[in-house]
Amino acid sequence: MREYALVLLVTAAVTYVLTPLVRRVAIATRAMHEPRARDTHTRPTPLLGGLAMYGGLVAGLLLASRLSFVQDPFRSAGSRSQAGLLLAGGLVVIVGFADDRWGLSAISRLAAQVAAAGILVWSGQALPWLPLPNGGVFSLEPDLSVTLTILLVVVTMNAINFIDGLDGLAAGIVAVAALSFLAYSYTLIRTIHTTSQSLPAVASALLAGMCIGFLPHNFYPARIFMGDIGAMLLGLLLAYGPISSTDSLDPALLTNYGQSPTLDRFPTILPLLVPAAIFIIPYADLMFAVIRRTRAGKPIMAADRQHLHHRLLNIGHSYRQSVLIMYLWAALFSVTVVSLSIVRSPSAVFFAATLVAVLALLPATMPRLRPWRSARNRAAPAVKPPAARVPAASVHAAPPLSGTTGNGATPGYGATPGHGATPGYAETLPRAGRLPGAESFPGPPGPNGYGEISPAQVPFPAQTPPFPAAAEPGEDPAEGRDPFPQAQRPDARPR
Repeated sequence: MREYALVLLVTAAVTYVLTPLVRRVAIATRAMHEPRARDTHTRPTPLLGGLAMYGGLVAGLLLASRLSFVQDPFRSAGSRSQAGLLLAGGLVVIVGFADDRWGLSAISRLAAQVAAAGILVWSGQALPWLPLPNGGVFSLEPDLSVTLTILLVVVTMNAINFIDGLDGLAAGIVAVAALSFLAYSYTLIRTIHTTSQSLPAVASALLAGMCIGFLPHNFYPARIFMGDIGAMLLGLLLAYGPISSTDSLDPALLTNYGQSPTLDRFPTILPLLVPAAIFIIPYADLMFAVIRRTRAGKPIMAADRQHLHHRLLNIGHSYRQSVLIMYLWAALFSVTVVSLSIVRSPSAVFFAATLVAVLALLPATMPRLRPWRSARNRAAPAVKPPAARVPAASVHAAPPLSGTTGNGATPGYGATPGHGATPGYAETLPRAGRLPGAESFPGPPGPNGYGEISPAQVPFPAQTPPFPAAAEPGEDPAEGRDPFPQAQRPDARPR
């Protein structure tokens, strides 16, 4: 275990040291993420954090190739195993940098993801078999094996990209998944006494180190984002672990060691259950997004604000609370499945403990399920809002207008034909005509019957227009005229 811990620590340290340097590069190259309507940050943030992760990956992989305990799995996997992982990661870095800096279409990114998965297949990593519920295995034909491997890598890359919506969310969930798979791989190594699982264990240690080293710079409030480089790189390594595990593991070993105390529960199903539990958060978010956008008639890659982390924010959780809740759910699923191969306890006790953990997390996720909140709401007295008081208004009689009922209200607005006006609505509004209590203007009666105002009583007499009248056709409008005959202010000076 010391070798894997050393690889993890070195990878985390190199990633942590390189991240501030990468941040300066992102600012210098203007690889910045501008805030959008669906984003949670309010100011431009540097991208390209995946470059620091790739630097940590290279450093950790070079160290692992020098350790005697880890050298054999790389040699048994073939000379292309290290080169394939570095080449696939390098392609992801190049395409991700172009996307973070200039932006690429969805088709271009998909082509790059397929190419990176093809490099892994070229290096010898592919799914040779799948476990069956009855304890057997289903062997895959070469073409089907390649197809499923590429599909798994591409889907995992996009799933990580989908959950990368809050500061530190993707890095933390992937770190939990990587540590869980590292524990599972190390358990197989100790139980079956074979070093074939060292390759997925090293891949998990590298992935966990990359995330742990980058997380201090990416947690809320984030100083740098991983960008498409980091999201695709994490998805590549996250899929690499289960693929290399099944490729280097003989299913007969699991069956023969089924009576072992540490592999007594579903020995052949665990290699499938562990990736499923690890991927459940990103895969569930991806599945919901695809269904939601398909039903709405939108493109699958169209962005929206309905992801799982957005729903937690809409419930009322803060940024930190939403991220930590997602961490807890990821840890619950991963630890539950990994514990099937590690913890020796009766199945009833194990499932009861899992149920208790789920019931404890549900109220933390959904505040309306908290029993103490419901009790407090029932204990609080209901406060009835005061009724609105409508002041009575004296309405002078006036002849009914055209299109109104006999009481002066328009049908459908304040009165119902044959039943009179609705109380408190139309009767409080003044009808057409002179306002109640209004006095006539002084002066002799005019045509309107209210009186006329003498010129001396005009409050705002007509002023001389500040600009001259429009000139006649053919006349110079500025000839002999000054549009500003005097200073506009007493302290104004000519310039």
